[in-house]
Amino acid sequence: MFTITKEFHFSASHRLDHLPPDHPCGRLHGHNYIVVLELSAASDELTRPGFVRDYGELGQFKKWLDETVDHRHLNDALADRNPSAENIALWIYQTWTNDYPELTAVRVSETPKTWATYRPAMAVAARTGHAGD
Repeated sequence: MFTITKEFHFSASHRLDHLPPDHPCGRLHGHNYIVVLELSAASDELTRPGFVRDYGELGQFKKWLDETVDHRHLNDALADRNPSAENIALWIYQTWTNDYPELTAVRVSETPKTWATYRPAMAVAARTGHAGD
């Protein structure tokens, strides 16, 4: 199994709902986000040049990220869900898995020390050989 990753950056504000009244994340605040896309392929699935996918083909994701979330309020961009790092990772995966069928994980960081990763159960089972984990 081969895996590639590419890192992207954006800045945005958000406010998280359903928290205790004194929780700081319940107030309007912002982050400099990092998003990492992970794409995987078996050795017999590599492209003819030997890629999981050409990194240049991820340019459309960068364009979308800039137009959709950069310097935006994430509560507006993700109107159907609370914009936690976990939900942002899931939203990105759901939005891009059809365009990038090799997408196996999305990681989102709000701060230098915190990361949330969405990896669908199918991708975990394929990598570990354990279905239903």
